Amino acid sequence: MSLIKNNIKIAIVFALLAGAQTASAQVGWPTATEQTKPWARWWWEGSAVNKKDLTWNMESYHNAGLGGLEITPIYGVKGAENQFIQYLSPQWVDMLKYTLTEAKRLNMGIDLANATGWPFGGPWITNEDASKELFWKNYDVKGGEKLNEPVVFMQQPLVRADGQAPKITDLVEPISSNKNLQLMALDQVRFEKRIPLTVLMAYDGKGQALNLTNKVDAAGNLNWTAPAGEWKLYALFQGWHGKMVERAAPGGEGYVIDHFSKPALGHYLARFDEAFKGRDLSGIRAYFNDSYEVDDARGQSNFTPLFFDEFIKRRGYDLRDHLPALFGNDSKENNSRILCDYRETISDLLLDDFTKPWHDWAKTKGALIRNQSHGSPSNILDLYAAIDIPETEGDDVLRFKFATSAAHVMGKPLASSESATWLNDHFLSSLRDVKQAIDKYFVGGVNHIFYHGISYSPQNAQWPGWLFYAAVHFNQTNPFWNDFSTLNQYITNCQSFLQQGKSDNDVLVYYPLFDSFSEPGDRGLLKHYDAMKPDFKGTGFESSTEEMLKKGYTFDFISDKQIMGLQSSGNQILTAGLNYKTILLPDNKYIPLETFNKMVNLAKAGATIVVYKNLPSGVPGYTGLQEREKAFKNLLAGLNFTAGNNGVKVATIGKGRFLIADDISSLLDEAGINREQMTDKGLQFVRRTYKNGNSYFISNNGGNPVNGWIDLSVNAASVVVFDPMTKVYGSAKIRKQTKGKTSVYLQLLPGESCILQTLPVKIKTADYTYYKAAGKSVPVSGTWALNFAEGGPTLPQPIKTSELKSWTELGGEDLKAFSGTGSYAISFKKPAQNALAWKLNLGKVNENAEVYLNGKKLATLIGPQYVVTIPSAQLRTVNQLQIRVANLMANRIIDMDKKHIPYRIFYNTNFQSHSAGSKGPDGLFTAINWEPKPSGLIGPVTLEPVKQLFIK
Repeated sequence: MSLIKNNIKIAIVFALLAGAQTASAQVGWPTATEQTKPWARWWWEGSAVNKKDLTWNMESYHNAGLGGLEITPIYGVKGAENQFIQYLSPQWVDMLKYTLTEAKRLNMGIDLANATGWPFGGPWITNEDASKELFWKNYDVKGGEKLNEPVVFMQQPLVRADGQAPKITDLVEPISSNKNLQLMALDQVRFEKRIPLTVLMAYDGKGQALNLTNKVDAAGNLNWTAPAGEWKLYALFQGWHGKMVERAAPGGEGYVIDHFSKPALGHYLARFDEAFKGRDLSGIRAYFNDSYEVDDARGQSNFTPLFFDEFIKRRGYDLRDHLPALFGNDSKENNSRILCDYRETISDLLLDDFTKPWHDWAKTKGALIRNQSHGSPSNILDLYAAIDIPETEGDDVLRFKFATSAAHVMGKPLASSESATWLNDHFLSSLRDVKQAIDKYFVGGVNHIFYHGISYSPQNAQWPGWLFYAAVHFNQTNPFWNDFSTLNQYITNCQSFLQQGKSDNDVLVYYPLFDSFSEPGDRGLLKHYDAMKPDFKGTGFESSTEEMLKKGYTFDFISDKQIMGLQSSGNQILTAGLNYKTILLPDNKYIPLETFNKMVNLAKAGATIVVYKNLPSGVPGYTGLQEREKAFKNLLAGLNFTAGNNGVKVATIGKGRFLIADDISSLLDEAGINREQMTDKGLQFVRRTYKNGNSYFISNNGGNPVNGWIDLSVNAASVVVFDPMTKVYGSAKIRKQTKGKTSVYLQLLPGESCILQTLPVKIKTADYTYYKAAGKSVPVSGTWALNFAEGGPTLPQPIKTSELKSWTELGGEDLKAFSGTGSYAISFKKPAQNALAWKLNLGKVNENAEVYLNGKKLATLIGPQYVVTIPSAQLRTVNQLQIRVANLMANRIIDMDKKHIPYRIFYNTNFQSHSAGSKGPDGLFTAINWEPKPSGLIGPVTLEPVKQLFIK
């Protein structure tokens, strides 16, 4: 494919991604696409795939409502060795090509991990391109003397493995030449060897620095007599960090690359060019990189061969002249500033010599890149800004905001998430749990969900099939699989709105990375940035953003580089088509001169800059410090603060102003920032804007029902409320407030969510129906017939019971061991009371319920609420109610563990426990000590009469 065609394709892809941003207001559900559906990471274990089972798997995923898959080859399954396909072999590429063809037939998207497991690496990575670690020694020499020992460093042997760890003496170089790599699952390997001297510097403590490197012979002997004085020698040696690819697939085992070396990346990607040559793989939407994770090992990858040259180019001085400060042996200030410059240079290299060149490479393939930038020793906002689809993970909204902020600030239409990783221990997570986790991602700004994940498994694999070492297990063998489409449809409904328009946040919060760069760490020279903790714990950055999140202020994070691209229009701050109202300085100590000068200029043009507690006190780094500090203090001198309202001090500058206060609410209120007061009632939200109004995703994450007026910070003539679980929508009841605000009436039970669409004009659509109780609930009681429809290890015999309780308590061992679906049936008479409708409440359910009335399906309920509204006209004099309940995988797994039936059949991690109660003697997962988990319909099942609530 020519470069012109590639560029055209990329332009088309981005046009499709961004097209929704110009969509006009509509009343009704937006059109669902493969992109609005959830996607999943697709583990190819051992790459042991075949065309028949690829088709079966993909058709089942498609039928369950997935819109796309990300292929990630990983470790293999024991017993399937003859099916392993070597990574990037012609046969492997054939299977990839077949998958792309099937995806096109099924209208599914495909992303491809640019590695097996993570991080980037493999058997073709040489010692030259592998990740490096800096080691050092100190020597003392007095004037007139020579060093009496050789300048040498022996790298100590090290083996860490997730499988069967060998002795280092049993391994040979190169690693790829060793047998049983899948069995060993090597995580880090260092061989005992003498490593090369990078530099030898001598310092006299009086400002004199001498480079003695060329005076050291091949044996390490230093041919130098010290001049007068007391000399401290620093010898730096370049060793190997030894990090191996984690969870590597067959043919992917090897060293991780040096992420700070552009040549290393080029050599790595050349292997893909070779494997893909002559193949049409244009169906790949995006290439993916998992989080950095190089340093979840012993030591740090903290050096690259060209580092000192890059440092001079970027920082303007030679770091070799300041090694005592780098290692914390100079004055406190010099230590801080030199260390900051070292870390900034590493950060720059990860951006300029890895992330950007990788992005450029993907463009040549006509593809995007998706990246988890967190965990890197870098400014992760800048890394996220340099890619097409930023991806986050975890369970903390503030953590999500690093990825989603970069998407918003840089105008990227999608922000994705590795979702539902380790919600619970193995086999314990329900669709209810997943739904709650997904809602939190939406609140954090994510609009492109990836499950983590689904393992390719042959159709005839013994139960529970091929599994991944982390939970949740989104596999066809899970009893919740038949109900999985309900969750996927819910996510699709939400994302059809969340992928429209643009983010609508008010505040840009400055990311105070230089404060952290300037503080020593506890793991070595580098820090790795992921979330607020640990590096920003207890800082103003943490406290201000936590308070803003709690109070309902909307905000994004912004980096120094991104600030330099901001524009102003009146009192608005503009970036990538978004309008922000202010920038917040979160009590940070350091700020680059260029950044602060840009903020001053924005204020002069009309913007408001708000300062939480204290202005920065200085600039970071070492070079040109006096000149930069002088210019910075001149800028500060131009800010003359006077007392204002509510403890806020004001400094007018040009057409704008700086505000400073100790209280974040007073500060933002004075800046004219409206908060969304719904957070006071336990609601969480994300707000977006489109051509004719706003949309809100709102989740009731609190423990109490919401039934009343909710104030919105926007002005609207109409508000439509959409229920993404049922797809019911209608015109909401609203009332006007002061200052252009609007209130809307909402009814949300704990765990429920809705979408609001605001419009500037009156619309003609059916009213949304609000209900209120019209009498006491009536129990649905009598004899329940319980039959077991599907599951195992065996189907229990039918049961009749008048008492609803866990089916594990209704019989013998077969019921305790059963994982699958039980069908409850009962007849009941229509209650005598007249009512508009009846709310059928199933009470407690473990875990999902399909509800049928008189043979007609009403709903699939996945929780946390198990309630369905039935119009009175649908009730007959005598009614047949059927409730099909699917439980968890856990009970069958408990039975297998107690009977020592093997299902942990995997190389590498086989597999990890996530809680103390599931650890066996070997430290790995077992359910042998678990008791059977409650299963089925627990109830009580009731019918509550309701009538329409008319709101004045």
